[in-house]
Amino acid sequence: MFIYLSKKIAIPNSIHLKCVSWNKDQGFIACGGDDGLLRVLKLETQTDDVKLKGLAAPSNLSMNQTLEGHSGAVQVVTWNEQYEKLTTSDQNGLIIVWMLYKGAWYEEMINNRNKSVVRSMSWNADGQKICIVYEDGAVIVGSVDGNRIWGKELKGNQLAHVAWSPDSKILLFGMANGEVHIYDNQGNFIMKMSISCLSNVTGAISIAGIHWYAGTGGYVEPDCPCLALCFDNGRCQIMRYESDENPVYIDTLMNVVSIQWNHCGSVLAVAGSLRTSNLDKEFNVVQFYTPFGEHLRTLKVPGKQMTGIAWEGGGLRIGLAVDSYIYFANIRPDYKWGYCSSTVVYAYTKPERQEYCVVFWDTKNNEKFVKYVKSLMSITTCGDFCILATKADETQPQEEAESESGSNAKFVLILCNSIGTPLDSKYVEIEPLFVTINKTHVVAASKEAFYMWQYRVAKKLTALVINKVTRSKKEGRERLYPIDSSPSGVTDSGLDFSKAFTATRDPICCITASDKTLIVGRESGSLHRYSLPEVALLQKYSLNNRAYYLSINCNSSRLAIIDIAGVLTLLDLDFRASDGSAVNQASAGDPSKFERKDVWDMKWANDNPDLFAMMEKTRMYVFRNLDPEEPIQTSGYICSFEDLEIKSVLLDEIMKDPERPNKDNLINFEIRSLRDSRALIEKVGIEDASQFIEDNPHPRLWHLLAEAALQKLDLKMAEQAFVRCNDYQGIEFVKRLGNLQSEAMKQAEVAAYFSRFEEAERMYLDMGRRDLAISLRIKLGDWFRVLQLLKSGSGDCDDTLLEQAHNAIGDYFADRQKWVNAVEYYIQGHNQERLAECYYMLEDYDGLETLTGLLPENHKLLPEIGQMFATVGMCEQAVSAYLKCNQPKAAVDTCVHLNQWNKAVELAKNHNMKEIKSLLAKYASHLLEKNKTLEVVELYRKAHYFLDAAKLMFKIADEEAKKRTRPMRVKKLYVLAALLVESYHEQLKTSQQSKAKGKKSEATFALAGLLEEDATLSDSRIVDNAWRGAEAYHFFLLSQRQLYEGYTEDAIRTALHLRDYEDIIPAVEIYSLLAICSSASQAFGTCSRAFIKLESLESLEPEQRQLYEDLALQIFTKHSPKDSRMVELERPGDGPEMKLPTSMVTGQQIREYQFWMCSVCKRCALEQEISKHNFCPLCHSSVA
Repeated sequence: MFIYLSKKIAIPNSIHLKCVSWNKDQGFIACGGDDGLLRVLKLETQTDDVKLKGLAAPSNLSMNQTLEGHSGAVQVVTWNEQYEKLTTSDQNGLIIVWMLYKGAWYEEMINNRNKSVVRSMSWNADGQKICIVYEDGAVIVGSVDGNRIWGKELKGNQLAHVAWSPDSKILLFGMANGEVHIYDNQGNFIMKMSISCLSNVTGAISIAGIHWYAGTGGYVEPDCPCLALCFDNGRCQIMRYESDENPVYIDTLMNVVSIQWNHCGSVLAVAGSLRTSNLDKEFNVVQFYTPFGEHLRTLKVPGKQMTGIAWEGGGLRIGLAVDSYIYFANIRPDYKWGYCSSTVVYAYTKPERQEYCVVFWDTKNNEKFVKYVKSLMSITTCGDFCILATKADETQPQEEAESESGSNAKFVLILCNSIGTPLDSKYVEIEPLFVTINKTHVVAASKEAFYMWQYRVAKKLTALVINKVTRSKKEGRERLYPIDSSPSGVTDSGLDFSKAFTATRDPICCITASDKTLIVGRESGSLHRYSLPEVALLQKYSLNNRAYYLSINCNSSRLAIIDIAGVLTLLDLDFRASDGSAVNQASAGDPSKFERKDVWDMKWANDNPDLFAMMEKTRMYVFRNLDPEEPIQTSGYICSFEDLEIKSVLLDEIMKDPERPNKDNLINFEIRSLRDSRALIEKVGIEDASQFIEDNPHPRLWHLLAEAALQKLDLKMAEQAFVRCNDYQGIEFVKRLGNLQSEAMKQAEVAAYFSRFEEAERMYLDMGRRDLAISLRIKLGDWFRVLQLLKSGSGDCDDTLLEQAHNAIGDYFADRQKWVNAVEYYIQGHNQERLAECYYMLEDYDGLETLTGLLPENHKLLPEIGQMFATVGMCEQAVSAYLKCNQPKAAVDTCVHLNQWNKAVELAKNHNMKEIKSLLAKYASHLLEKNKTLEVVELYRKAHYFLDAAKLMFKIADEEAKKRTRPMRVKKLYVLAALLVESYHEQLKTSQQSKAKGKKSEATFALAGLLEEDATLSDSRIVDNAWRGAEAYHFFLLSQRQLYEGYTEDAIRTALHLRDYEDIIPAVEIYSLLAICSSASQAFGTCSRAFIKLESLESLEPEQRQLYEDLALQIFTKHSPKDSRMVELERPGDGPEMKLPTSMVTGQQIREYQFWMCSVCKRCALEQEISKHNFCPLCHSSVA
């Protein structure tokens, strides 16, 4: 930061001031002094000029009111910003609260204890409470509306200071003897503060100030020290909280009268006086420190006795009460900022976030990109790149850091582009206090050493640059040099961070680098000059003062130095040859004699080594050959200086509202030669202007001349000027103009050259050259206008051009994801590729299907469309698209992917593809491994491998039957298996038919079908007796149903059928059922036979057999084993040809000649029986 005195206001009658306070929000300044003096002032900046903003604007007193009410000397003034109140107190103990009413201050409340004098007053952070401390130990806490909350007498203590904690939970009381006591907000004592900065101090001391920063403007760092306590002997301690064990210590070596934090807690101002070394004279000073105790600046202030200090709300000014004057000093803060490729990069803190908010503000497009960075240390820019130096985040694992440097790196250098995208980063162990960057290297320095990193970005470097700087990874893109070493550039030092911590007596204080030279400044005032890229110490220079800022001009011939006192001097780095340039040297003035004071910023021109701009207080000076031009009033920071134009940014204004940077805060200044040339061209004429430019040559001026000559169609002069500024395109353009005959045509071309496109288009159309107007609009990419022009003309327009226009407009909408509009134009432009994409994005699959139909076979778009359909699971459409472009393999793969195996098998057969069978088998075995048998059945069924499915199904049914599952479920499984067999029969039949193609008779088919079935003999049980299992369980269920419904005889007959199915249902079940049915029907003969069968079963355990025997004994002792009615016991007929069909409805044998037969399972029933049913009782197919 830089600080200088800017204004002085005298108090009438030379009344001495005692205190001063600056209202942070509304900008009022209150100052109190002897004889009851109390004044409220306000500095307003009044200006109509947009460029004159901030500190550069003239400031006048918009308020200067004397407040009457105090009789004694006013000793304490304090503001309540939230409620716009001023609280003041005088030596008689009178307290007055003032309020603002219609632009003037009036008394609101008065209070006087008449006992003691008020030593300090403090409002808490939200302005709700005030704490007042009296010298005699009385403490009063009151509310904003004047009510007393509590009071307390601290007996035996003389109070001197009070401060609230940011959260208003704690009060600090400073005692007259130098102690600080900590109380809670109800007035209960907690503890004494440990004051360790006073070790080995003797004699009486008193507290000069306590200020606890409330965090309203965010913190510089997480866990940043914010509670400052300072004593009159110059000792200070800055703590993180009230009981901080290890605070930051400062010994200011001065007599302190007052301290205050700035608006964001980044700078602590300590005001007081300093004795000169020979002790004869004291002078007033303000010292500025960071929260970590680093000294920033010293401001000397004239006058005898300084009594108070107050920061302005924005931290750009500070007010000092000295004798009977208020002095104002302007502050130029060290913002963390930079400028790269028309982007301003700046950082600020927010109260609610711990990180720095880094904004990349693209000033061309007025876009901003925000990045949050923890513990940001600095921002450095060059060309298109920006380096952010930060502390490494300790919470995150540092694999990269470990691997790169082999130990725990504490700092990171992040290389970003102009929108904040990180391109590369390096972990370093040294603290990057000073960072500079050129086109190829980043140099970061701590106080003891500097580190070099040759960064690489994926950008086309020319072969020359690459050869110059390329070093293989082995040799290292990173190097480190302790400042006390003298590198020769021959041997590379490599990267050894252990050397970096060797202490030095003369620390580094600033660095800068150009592409050829690196300059390192040290605190003693010496400068080291190294060559780049091979680092060799070339020379050492010594200055009278410590350098603060260094900058090298564009050809590395001259160095500008701003020292800590703000004095700018120049140093010649290369001694120019004596031949003829001695004259030049004389005309340019001697750089060693050059000196300017109060300089806080400067920039060399990018394109002229003798041109630079500098900021001196609130004026910008431009120097050419050490001659200044007339100054410009501004307080901007210089971004860049090229093409005779200076870009400057009003960072002070931006920081007032950093989230919404405004283009008004960017200012471009043209330097005098550019302004003069422009004036000459406009007022005098091209000839004279050309002479002036000849004397002051610069490419920008020649360009200006060329453009003026073109406007006047002075082609000869324009060509000469373009040649002088090496503008090849300009020369070509002039030649093309020379070949044109018509004057109007030339004017139209010139208008287009100067981007006056509407005018050029109008001229072309007036000449009847619609084609030229169209080609102009095509070059500009304005296709809407192209379409308008194409349609507006009479006669036919070019179809290909029309298509091109439609497609370009379609692209315009597609880029903005307005797919519906895009479709409309792509249809007109016959752009099927983009049309397909739009349909897909719109999920308009009908449109996509229609498009597939319209495309010719083997069109290159078809596979893409197939893929689109496949991704959304539309198998049929995908297959048709793939088949249309002759890619059956892709079609099959899609079917497999979407689980449409039947389609896959069908396609594979049609296109003679062998691998589908193996694929199916592989998938089936995979599912079987996972025990997903039913899914395999479904897979085979879909793939029309019915027999394989049936086999698996029978297996499942058999297993379920063994488990004694519900019979209904088992029946269903057997039915499903049988249906699969029927599907297999059907499949065989159709395949035979397709082979025969109608040439052979029906009999031949049947025969061929049977023969094919015979071929699979192993499966004959399944194929021939497909319905046996289903029948068995059907009768088993039917018999029980009849028994429960009371049709006992029917139940016996049905149960008797089950004797044929002992291979499917266990015999125990069958004969037990038969025994129950027959006993219920009084057919004890049948029952007896069932028991005989049960007792003879070998599968029974002896205990079970015994149980059956006992039961039989019980039954047959009561009933004789004879049937009461005739039951058809014997099976009629012996041979199968004699076997009668059985009704599936009743289980009875059918003796009639006419009966119903199911078309699926081929099982029968009587017509009258089946008429009551809608579905076949066995296979559940619909009754036709």
